[in-house]
Amino acid sequence: MAKAAKKAEADTDDKPEGEAAPAKKKLPLKLIIMAVAGLAVVGGGGTGAYLFMHKKHEEKPKEAVVKPATFVDMPDVLVNLAGTGSDRTQYLKVKVVLELPEAELVPKIQPLMPRVMDAFQTYLRELRATDLDGSAGLYRLKEELTRRVNAVVAPNRVTAVLFKEIVVQ
Repeated sequence: MAKAAKKAEADTDDKPEGEAAPAKKKLPLKLIIMAVAGLAVVGGGGTGAYLFMHKKHEEKPKEAVVKPATFVDMPDVLVNLAGTGSDRTQYLKVKVVLELPEAELVPKIQPLMPRVMDAFQTYLRELRATDLDGSAGLYRLKEELTRRVNAVVAPNRVTAVLFKEIVVQ
């Protein structure tokens, strides 16, 4: 501690009285901002390069085995459509296939086929010929039949109802 006090006295003795100590030079604000920005860019680039290279060298996950879909043919459905006020009766003939995600579901769904056919018949008899116009009408029909089948076979699920043939006469 004594050495520090002597050093302080020596520093003050060298300078004449009345003269202030020279001010320390400060770095300009622009230089500080540019240095921080430069460090951020370099740091960000390094981090990005590390993450990019790290992802390339990671182990690739094994490819998932895609199970082939299973299809179940339904009996043909022939119903008369709801009347539109004209004298002519119109009929709808539909050949449908159910798409199942797994083959193990076939024995679970087969006993429920009478209920599925009943759901088809009751819904299709309510339709008018105008309900089946265009691709939008057929899409709505497909979605509604899929929904009704899934309600009947729950907790099992049918992936889709596919049309083989649709005839309106």
